[in-house]
Amino acid sequence: MSAVVSNGYLNSILQGRPQLPPSPLAWFNQLRASAVERAGTLQVPTTRDEEWRFTDISPLTRLSLRPSHAPAHAIDARHFHLDEAAIRLVFVDGAFMPELSSQPDLMEDSGLVVTDLSTAVATHASVIEPHLGRLAGFENNLFAAVNTAYLHHGALIIAPRDAKVRKPVHVLFIATQAGAAIHPRCLLIAQAGSAVTMVEDYVSLQDDAYVTNAVTEVALENNATVTHVRVQRDSLESFHIANCAVSVAQGGCYRSVSIALGGRISRYDLNATLAAEGAECVIDGLALIKGRQLADTHTCIDHAKPYGTSRQSHKCIVDGAAHAVFNGKILVRAGALRTDSAQSSRNLLLSARARVDTKPQLEIFADDVKCAHGATVGQLDNEELFYLKSRGLTETTARNLLTYAFGAEIIDRIPIASLKHRLEQTVLEQTKKT
Repeated sequence: MSAVVSNGYLNSILQGRPQLPPSPLAWFNQLRASAVERAGTLQVPTTRDEEWRFTDISPLTRLSLRPSHAPAHAIDARHFHLDEAAIRLVFVDGAFMPELSSQPDLMEDSGLVVTDLSTAVATHASVIEPHLGRLAGFENNLFAAVNTAYLHHGALIIAPRDAKVRKPVHVLFIATQAGAAIHPRCLLIAQAGSAVTMVEDYVSLQDDAYVTNAVTEVALENNATVTHVRVQRDSLESFHIANCAVSVAQGGCYRSVSIALGGRISRYDLNATLAAEGAECVIDGLALIKGRQLADTHTCIDHAKPYGTSRQSHKCIVDGAAHAVFNGKILVRAGALRTDSAQSSRNLLLSARARVDTKPQLEIFADDVKCAHGATVGQLDNEELFYLKSRGLTETTARNLLTYAFGAEIIDRIPIASLKHRLEQTVLEQTKKT
């Protein structure tokens, strides 16, 4: 990485790092210490780095930041609750809030673990250690290293062998402090034959600038199924940097829907490795931005073994002078025969100043595979507009309807009715023009 941008941001974050309570586990303490050491050797990425060439995060480096602290006043999170989610973990400015969370006793009977990472790292060490900090490596990732350096509170979900968790688990991260640097962490482990749905939800109770630096790790064992819904609706002045790493074992299926609405600058890196035969993933995404927002999504689907299947659809709706970026790589490694992969990037520009940079990639090192990708960038279809106007709709109404339908196609894939309804209303309000 280049060192053109000053590391004032990094220095302020690391120097302000609190003395975290030591763990009785040597490997956990060593993980955090290694992350601190590695973070000190890395540089803030700039547009001279290939993976960041469309995303200038220099405004972030000019912020005066401080580590977040526990909130001094009570928080009312009820209006963020999902009707279907009986199990809920709530974090406010990075700190776990047991009084706002819901952890039913039935979890103990079923074997399902949903708790704060800091309290479970000792009791579930044998399950956690192979995955925590291993899936989302920080050797070459500054933001993952800083997050791991702050590792303490976090969401831990363990779906036990052959368990079918019928209701979604809601992990809610609430930001309340201006100028704070927040480091959310999630670890989801789906043991063999299990099925679980997690909603990873980022919201804000204030409109000023702050930084969310999130890391999520998801491990699927043989024949496990995970549905991962991620919603980012931070303050429009905030900065949201996130890394998600997924490993799918034999016969496993990972389904993801990610929605990006907030943030002045947001970046989401999703890396899914189909690590065994017959692994599958379905990844859908939507960025809906306006004004001066920049939303960058980078994904990599790594077909490491034969008979893997992947499907990806990513959409951007861009208004005002906003800028959307999508870089989607599909990697088929040598020996990954009979891989079946398809990727689509569709982008809608609502103004003359809106901009999209899209780069679908295929890297294939195996024979006997079926792979396809495609990308489109444009405005609303004139023929569709003409059809709706011929049925009596005004041009404004027709445009609003087509724009809403473009985004609602992705939102409709969320299997949680109350969340889907809220997001559909957001899309309708944000895309409606008079």
